[in-house]
Amino acid sequence: MRAILIIDHGSVRAEANHMLSCVANLLQSMVGDAVLVRFAHMELAEPSIEQTFAACVEAGATEVIAFPYMLSPGKHSTRDIPRLVSEAAAKFPGILFRVTPAFGVNRQLAEVIAERAGVELITNVSDDVGGRCWDAAQCIGTCGPACAATIANAELSPSDNRLS
Repeated sequence: MRAILIIDHGSVRAEANHMLSCVANLLQSMVGDAVLVRFAHMELAEPSIEQTFAACVEAGATEVIAFPYMLSPGKHSTRDIPRLVSEAAAKFPGILFRVTPAFGVNRQLAEVIAERAGVELITNVSDDVGGRCWDAAQCIGTCGPACAATIANAELSPSDNRLS
């Protein structure tokens, strides 16, 4: 069984920590019972990554996919969370695990921003266009591992850093 472990920073505010539980519940309802969805906080609150990783394994997970619930490829999503997940996984040598990139540049997030701002969208960006590079200079990969263009254009050679 696969498990998705959603990880945020953690907060001293109970409301912030509770929200991640709600996100996990929402995702669980969307992916169904074949996938286990759990949440953890990097620091400041429980459950910890170590606790939740262990709980996923105890619930039958054979693969844990950790998702940093963060917007950008900062130090927590690219360094701290991968380190903490690796440390937790070390106690379970037979369990597959990986850490995904943070949200990054994402069409659906842009739609949420416009909606929350009360601004109507005048252009519908489809999924096939959503993977293009949105940097003014069209430099693919400058947004880090969550770069939508890098993911969408993985077949480009390593020396080719521009969309044609």
